[in-house]
Amino acid sequence: MVLPRQRGLYFGGGWHAAEAGRSFEITSPGSGESLGLVADASPCDVDRAVAAARAAFPDWRDTAPLERARMLRRMAQIVRDNARELAMLDALDCGNPVAAMVGDAAIAAAQIDFFAGLVTEMKGASIPMGPDRLNTSVREPLGVVARIVPFNHPFMFAAGKSAAPLAAGNTIIVKPPEQAPLSALRLAELLEDVLPPGVFNVVTGSGRATGEALVRHPGTDSVALIGSVGAGQGVMRSAADRVKPVLLELGGKNALIAGPDADPEAVAGAMVAGMNFAWCGQSCGSTSRAFLHADIHDRVLAHLAEKICAFRPGRPDDWATTMGAIISPAQHQRILGYIETAKAEGARLVHGGVVPEGPETEGGLFIEPTVFADVTQDMTIAREEIFGPVLAVLKWQDEARMLREVNSVEVGLTCAIWTNDLAAAMRIAAAVDVGYVWVNEVSRHFLGAPFGGTKLSGLGREECLAELLSFTKEKNIHVKFGPRAV
Repeated sequence: MVLPRQRGLYFGGGWHAAEAGRSFEITSPGSGESLGLVADASPCDVDRAVAAARAAFPDWRDTAPLERARMLRRMAQIVRDNARELAMLDALDCGNPVAAMVGDAAIAAAQIDFFAGLVTEMKGASIPMGPDRLNTSVREPLGVVARIVPFNHPFMFAAGKSAAPLAAGNTIIVKPPEQAPLSALRLAELLEDVLPPGVFNVVTGSGRATGEALVRHPGTDSVALIGSVGAGQGVMRSAADRVKPVLLELGGKNALIAGPDADPEAVAGAMVAGMNFAWCGQSCGSTSRAFLHADIHDRVLAHLAEKICAFRPGRPDDWATTMGAIISPAQHQRILGYIETAKAEGARLVHGGVVPEGPETEGGLFIEPTVFADVTQDMTIAREEIFGPVLAVLKWQDEARMLREVNSVEVGLTCAIWTNDLAAAMRIAAAVDVGYVWVNEVSRHFLGAPFGGTKLSGLGREECLAELLSFTKEKNIHVKFGPRAV
């Protein structure tokens, strides 16, 4: 394990103490142990970071795209070379199992390489105007981008989500999650000699003040957030004063729909995989509502008990651990409250629902993977995003009614459909009001395929060319030529 040497604010290519030495403590959710202090940025500190990013922007904007790509590829290789240490940092910091976090580092590196390969795709277009005129458009970077990332995949988002803004020629300020900032600080240490000073900056802070200062600051030109619906709404309100573009990937109450012809064992495996139990269901894309057709409902539940046993809570820094810890005491209590509400509303507890006891979970914030059956759409656990390891199982027979229930929530991020009937799959895929649909697969992302939601699940698309273009602005240039030579 390598903890970051620096615990300050990183901007302008150097490390800086927060105003008046302000700091806050980081605690490991897997053990309750302190991981030390981190700088707590004030609005004045945000001013300094934004000034550094603005000062670096002209040179980075004017750096040849292929040269930017070269530096990004070097960044990706550094991420790969340090994957295990970065994974351990996230395991200690956010509570996810270290074995799963190695995969996060691989995903981040792949995203960086992907956007490095797209630097020449920021293309404009020409419009025919006749022989004496030229009308063309060009794309230019926005300026300074603020990236606010969540606690469930701290390093993957801090590194991978910096790629598109940087590739487009913007400078960036990353605001890591207050619960898990250490891997972003370590990333800044690793990149000190890779990117020019001021191009990549990291500002840590507790509470909402630091993020709000970045969003409202007149020197930031765009804001991208992965977080809750409430956080996204707050960003939109704060960005509205300066009409800043925002990219928002927010919450979900996602459905897995299994048809009468689906293989029960495969569906059970998909339900477990789609819940992302490794990181305790703390994922906006988790398929936390499973709509099982009555013909296969009972057989799926029989297989589910076997599949779910693969996930046992344990210390996140143990390479054998398959399920990690909940991020904070407040979230731990919130999830337990949902479990009690589900019981009171008449849902049937099929598995888990308790805090595990034993030496491997002592001192940490753990909850067993939890499944409720006999759930109806009017129950709280079917309507609200829990962001925890709680799966609600609903039984259906009438397709039209099922689709009304699937679409009845205010969010619409993902949906997984399980059937061997191609016509049914395409009919349901067209009917669900979400941004990302799997058929006979779940949870996987594919670089180049646009990821994002509808309704309150956000604005814009990521992991594709559209993400890169969202960090650019389009300028039209019209030229009238002089008189023709005779």
